[in-house]
Amino acid sequence: MEDEIERPPLDGRPFFFCGIGGSGMLPLAQIAHGKGHEVAGSDRSRDQGRTPEKFAWLEKNGFDLYPQDGSGINSADQILIASAAVEDTIPEVAKAKELGCQRMSRAELLSALFNEAGYSLAVGGTSGKSTVTGMIAWILSCGNYDPTVMNGAVMKNYADADNPFASARVGETSLFVSEVDESDGSIALYRPTIGVLLNVSLDHKSMEELRVLFGNYLASSGCGVVNFDNDQARSLADRAQQLISFGINSSDADISIESGTIEHDAFSISAAVIDRKAREVAPLVLPMPGMHNLSNALAAIAAANAAGIGVAKAAYALKSFKGLARRYDVVGTTGSGVTVIDDFGHNPEKCAATLRTLKSSLGRVIAFFQPHGYGPLRQMGDELAETFARELDPDDITIMCDPVYYGGTVDRSDGSERIVGLIRDHGGTAEHIAKRQDCGKRIAQIAKDGDRIVIMGARDDTLSEFARSIYDSLS
Repeated sequence: MEDEIERPPLDGRPFFFCGIGGSGMLPLAQIAHGKGHEVAGSDRSRDQGRTPEKFAWLEKNGFDLYPQDGSGINSADQILIASAAVEDTIPEVAKAKELGCQRMSRAELLSALFNEAGYSLAVGGTSGKSTVTGMIAWILSCGNYDPTVMNGAVMKNYADADNPFASARVGETSLFVSEVDESDGSIALYRPTIGVLLNVSLDHKSMEELRVLFGNYLASSGCGVVNFDNDQARSLADRAQQLISFGINSSDADISIESGTIEHDAFSISAAVIDRKAREVAPLVLPMPGMHNLSNALAAIAAANAAGIGVAKAAYALKSFKGLARRYDVVGTTGSGVTVIDDFGHNPEKCAATLRTLKSSLGRVIAFFQPHGYGPLRQMGDELAETFARELDPDDITIMCDPVYYGGTVDRSDGSERIVGLIRDHGGTAEHIAKRQDCGKRIAQIAKDGDRIVIMGARDDTLSEFARSIYDSLS
């Protein structure tokens, strides 16, 4: 990584975000704008007329938006913020090169702002990062702290009519909470005061690469907060300079759950949290379901504990945690008892957590899955197929459309039909329907009383609209 490269100072520099509406770019643009930078941007989604309300909100709140034709790059003083994957043929990139503009990736800018903070909390791992980041932020807010927060999903506790896109919170720049990403290796850029490691499992990189990245991440953290229930994460714990461990099922973890106290239903979970170092027990009532969310809560409580907040206070704050958009987000239940859920599940571990939560209560599951790209589908398609076949019963059904594709030169030879075939080979029930709107018609056609319909996928804001459209059609 280029974390040792000396870069010009950022103070007062204007930023231009290529893809400003993306789930990673939008909150970072909000933070940069909140720090007083002039922020402009472009987005292919805006040019194509998708999610117009988001771009209208950006313009209303002082962000200058341009077509993705290079017209927004007009000064050598501008810093272009663009993904490393953005090709040189994109007009903004070509214009920035022509003018000699500095270029930074999203991670380079975020890590620069994060590492400048006096006190920083990072959340890493293959799954659960956004939820735990939101939980930590809410615990700090309830403790009358004023954190700046960078998240990949809208945090419902901070969202309101003035800011419906609250995937970021602009607070004190000296206290920074952020999820950090291993998929592009950029986790190596961060130097957190407290570094949380939730889990290590297959996603965008091989396990060998992930072990190196996450091990180095813990070594670069002032204090590591590690999930002892995850064998791969636990194996890296000795890389931490200081350590606080957590785990539901790990009797040797510093923060754990008292045996026999877990109670859960379709919409919540509760338990007694043990702080073994302080020899204290505190009640936790979490208004969201699933053992994975109980684990997420322990991670947030352990991180807050590392920052000096008592377990009882942290657990109490989570009683009022509203969750995140598209994280087991219940759209509604029809009069006939069909529940529609909007969910971000897109890799094997995230999908498994959601499906297990659904299967912990009665009712057939109709799981719609939209792959977030052809590349990721090749990387983890076999594991995804195993997940859907293993977690769902034969009377449940998986419906997959073609992967997200907005243009470019990506190899599209390996598609959803192969994964559907693998699900069937493993004993599951699955259908491939190329177009998403046709999937919606099929779901409405087969839905019956008591079904749970879950809409899963990532990197596409219109999935929430799709979930809502299915609910409306059934209502």
